[in-house]
Amino acid sequence: MRFKADEIVSVLQAEIDQYRAGLDAREVGRVLEVGDGIARVYGLSGVMAGEMVEFIRRDGGDPIRGLAFNLEENSVGVIILGNFLEIAEGDEVRTTAALLRVPVGDALIGRVVNPLGIPMDAKGPIVTDLSRAVESTAPGVAGRQPVNQPLQTGLKSVDSMTPIGRGQRELIIGDRKTGKTAIAVDTIINQKEENVICVYVAIGQKESTVSQVVERLQASGAMDYTIVVVTAASDPAPLQYIAPYSGCAMAEYYMYEQGRDTLCVYDDLTKQAAAYRQLSLLMRRPPGREAYPGDIFYAHSRLLERSAKLAERFVIVPGDADEKKVTEDWSVARNPDNTPVVFNGPLDDEHPEGKKHVDEALRKYPGHKLAKVPNSGGSLTALPIIETLEGEVSAYIPTNVISITDGQIYLQPDLFFAGVRPAIDVGISVSRVGGKAQTPAMKKIAGSLRLDLAAFRELEAFAQLGTDLDKATQAQLDRGYRMVELLKQPQFKPMNVMDQVMMIYAGTKGYLDKVGLKEVAAWEEQFLRFVREQKADLRNALLKDKKLTPAIEQQLKAALDAFRPQLKAKV
Repeated sequence: MRFKADEIVSVLQAEIDQYRAGLDAREVGRVLEVGDGIARVYGLSGVMAGEMVEFIRRDGGDPIRGLAFNLEENSVGVIILGNFLEIAEGDEVRTTAALLRVPVGDALIGRVVNPLGIPMDAKGPIVTDLSRAVESTAPGVAGRQPVNQPLQTGLKSVDSMTPIGRGQRELIIGDRKTGKTAIAVDTIINQKEENVICVYVAIGQKESTVSQVVERLQASGAMDYTIVVVTAASDPAPLQYIAPYSGCAMAEYYMYEQGRDTLCVYDDLTKQAAAYRQLSLLMRRPPGREAYPGDIFYAHSRLLERSAKLAERFVIVPGDADEKKVTEDWSVARNPDNTPVVFNGPLDDEHPEGKKHVDEALRKYPGHKLAKVPNSGGSLTALPIIETLEGEVSAYIPTNVISITDGQIYLQPDLFFAGVRPAIDVGISVSRVGGKAQTPAMKKIAGSLRLDLAAFRELEAFAQLGTDLDKATQAQLDRGYRMVELLKQPQFKPMNVMDQVMMIYAGTKGYLDKVGLKEVAAWEEQFLRFVREQKADLRNALLKDKKLTPAIEQQLKAALDAFRPQLKAKV
């Protein structure tokens, strides 16, 4: 084969013309000292707070990432997101002009990852081009809507007395070994048919404990819609500090990009606060109460404020438009600057002013319709967990998180060891969303349950004095004992909300008054089986309407009366 000189020259000329010198300008510094998960670096005078930096390894391996944490006059304090033992004094550090990001998307579903998105489950690499910044701004007031849709936990005592709504932040608080994680795991398991993406963030936990949780989620089929983010107790403090923000970013992808409902469990923020305190003290930040830094409240508030029920967005589009593909740019209504007119929901009968405004706009465009933007209206529900010491809810971190969240579920050790599980103290447990986060049927029958149980506890304490009780008081005590038994629930067995409605109705209406205390659990199991097998139309009507209408209530009473002769348990 012969080469022509003019062809070679033309190819070289073309390459020279297309050549562009790529200038990669980065600031470079040197490590002054390193240890305990932090490094002090000299030379990065232009680095920004929260910027990601890279430590260049001497063995030529992948760089170790870090975050600019403290910006000082002569040096920069960096928290190391990796093995700090592989970094030595004098190592090169480079800026990246980027914020820390984690991979997101469906590739993470069913996986166990660390806070950087690196897989920990030996199932191969995570292949995704999608990523999201670990730190992001919470949505503003205009971008939200009121919480009005329940997130069912499957636990009778929670769904009836301290209901959780989608987009709410409900704190789970109590001493160690009182069942805090069990409530969160049961809630995740119960989302199997609810179309909710779940993220479980384990912060500073024993690896054996996390392994048990993952096995339970797998056995229940919950890993099909769950991401597990793990930092073990042996991991460096920087990873424990950023873990909840990483988990939140993974959930936010589904809320913002797909308009889906998500649930994020932070187990637990006490350990994250301890990790942040460690980093701050090592960085010589001034300590405050209980040696925590002054901005520890902000560390938790900026995380939990990212939980929201996003407003639904609507646009006016042609009548034949495919609503599944609608974007804001499809809007035919335009502002003076040619930006699309977008209507924020909800646009229902409870918000007549917004609905009236939309109706007036629609009249200007005959043959058009109002369409919801598909990726709007998502939610992120947060279940932060806080561990108390000897029930001290007035300590610094518990009071901080209580003031940030929209209610708390307080677990009482005395109840737990007495066999009342979930060990919820109804006296100080509260949901600040309340009945808005309940189905109409549950709201109707559980309205006075909290007050009745609180009154029962007071009466029980009075009865322990040995005072003779009249017949009505004794009957009230007996019903209270049966309601406590009825609200007990085995771990990892969440119950459908309509089954809960039937059981609480039976308890509050006196159908259990003649059932022995030890037979309440057997009565419950047999009655639910009886309804499924012989009264399926009753259960189907409840599931369809979600209301306890007079007709359905009569059916329920008839079912309870018909069940009495069939009761197999000894009463």
